[in-house]
Amino acid sequence: MTRRDCLWALAPALPGAEGWTLLFDGGTLNGWKPAPFPGQGQVTVRDGMVVLGKGDRMTGLVHTRNFPNVDYELRFEAARLEGNDFFAGLIFPVKNSFCSWICGGWDGSTVGLSNLDGYDASENETSLARDFQQGRWYKFQLAVTQDRLRASIDGATIIDLDVRRHEFSLRFDDTDLARPLGFASYGTVGGLRQIAWRRTG
Repeated sequence: MTRRDCLWALAPALPGAEGWTLLFDGGTLNGWKPAPFPGQGQVTVRDGMVVLGKGDRMTGLVHTRNFPNVDYELRFEAARLEGNDFFAGLIFPVKNSFCSWICGGWDGSTVGLSNLDGYDASENETSLARDFQQGRWYKFQLAVTQDRLRASIDGATIIDLDVRRHEFSLRFDDTDLARPLGFASYGTVGGLRQIAWRRTG
């Protein structure tokens, strides 16, 4: 067993779900730390969720343990608790690059990857509009393999790309401070819970 495998062994398995391991224990920030975003809000844990408080710009969370850069699946639940911008920005690895999945950005409804082929979530082929109700919890799922990147909201696939045909990168807006795996909200209070992952390869 490698050191990385030993670290994952410390995390609890998700009951009734084959292969899934919880990354958030529901009560502490064990395995996470606030992202060093300038002017960020407070990051707290309450009522079984991580709360990303409203900051001047982004407020974020960074995973502090090893995480694979391919052949993994990640899922989590998130809610916009206050504000009108993105509440569940996921920063994640794609092979030797990084990208972010923005949910509820710009006008409060834009969903997409930033960046894809040099264009942000409001300008590339993954961009779409979706209404997010204040206080409602949504289920997000992302899978990254050697060949494909798939993302879904509440079980409906919204992104399905051949990763070999695209370039992935981060915007020049401090999101790189949440690498290799993290979350961010923008001028908005976001809630996160049920964060879990599993290997797919």
